[in-house]
Amino acid sequence: MLETSVYIHFPWCARKCPYCDFATTAKAPAEVDHEAYADAVLRELERRREHLSGRRLYSVFFGGGTPSMWAPKSMGRVLEAIRAAFDAEHPELEVSAEANPASIDDDWLLGIRDQGVQRVSIGVQSLGDAQLKHLGRLHDRKLALAAVGRAANIMPRASADLIFGLPHQSAEALLRDAAALLDLGLRHLSAYALTIEPGTQFGELHRLGRLQPEPDESYIEHYQALEGFLRSRGFSHYEVSNYALPGEESRHNLHYWRGQDYLGLGAAAVGALASQPGQGERYKNALDAGQYMAGAGPAEWEPLGGTELVQEALMLGLRTQEGVSISRTESRAGQALSRGREAALEERAKSGDILIEGDRISVPHDRWLLMDSIVGALF
Repeated sequence: MLETSVYIHFPWCARKCPYCDFATTAKAPAEVDHEAYADAVLRELERRREHLSGRRLYSVFFGGGTPSMWAPKSMGRVLEAIRAAFDAEHPELEVSAEANPASIDDDWLLGIRDQGVQRVSIGVQSLGDAQLKHLGRLHDRKLALAAVGRAANIMPRASADLIFGLPHQSAEALLRDAAALLDLGLRHLSAYALTIEPGTQFGELHRLGRLQPEPDESYIEHYQALEGFLRSRGFSHYEVSNYALPGEESRHNLHYWRGQDYLGLGAAAVGALASQPGQGERYKNALDAGQYMAGAGPAEWEPLGGTELVQEALMLGLRTQEGVSISRTESRAGQALSRGREAALEERAKSGDILIEGDRISVPHDRWLLMDSIVGALF
């Protein structure tokens, strides 16, 4: 059976953050029609059900947006239908949900746990009040710590996100934030560099010359300091932006980084399914939640051939400590991984940018800061 993950996109946030380029819109929590959105997701699931034959459910992820604005019973109804739509499921099925500190309480956490969610990922971003204000977040340090502590106590597994490369952020402050989160019992942490994306409020301020990114040296200093600290606490740097204690890795994200199949449900959700070796499709649903709920079909669709499947495997898998499985990639793509890139692979291997060992290609850890250029050279 083909292992397949499911991603469900919740398209609303209480406030749109100025750095965020995700497909989300601001909506007051009281205005969310929980059941109507669940109904729309279930209608899409039914339309896609014929593509799920012969597949085993590997993981489920409620992302967004702010899924912690969604009623647990509505999420549970969607989860129940997803599980019923597959012929089988992994014996250690992982079900995760993203959450924001400002919309977490005991009732919501207990509710999603009762519905079958075992893992929650919390968008803390920083524990500095000035930086949280700069990022447009709705929480402060006190609320963030309370939310993470609550999740760590109630949920079987909990994680948090941090952002580095923020204005006036020192490496020491970043490490204090990380230590405070780990001291609450977290066994997984994600850390992302602040990027200024076109189409965001920060992007417009940058275009007008009113906001400048921190120098590369600051990003590098923060990245290296955080990695050293987390390693000293027993965490493995298993993906460029993710750290975990042994056995606490996000199985859903690993499935995605390994280039495996995933079904996307919800407004703006993306899915990628291979029908046979060397053939598949990628789609993106209607961005507007209202149009999606009214029954609009995918906004984008593209066929995936062997070349695209290999490129996707390299782009995603090389970000991880384990690297890319050559045999698994070739089985899915229906062609040799090296096809058309023999010279590039040889050149990068000689320079030490990649390691080719048995069935695996990986980027040595000391070259991860050069990841984008290394992956680009292999396309």
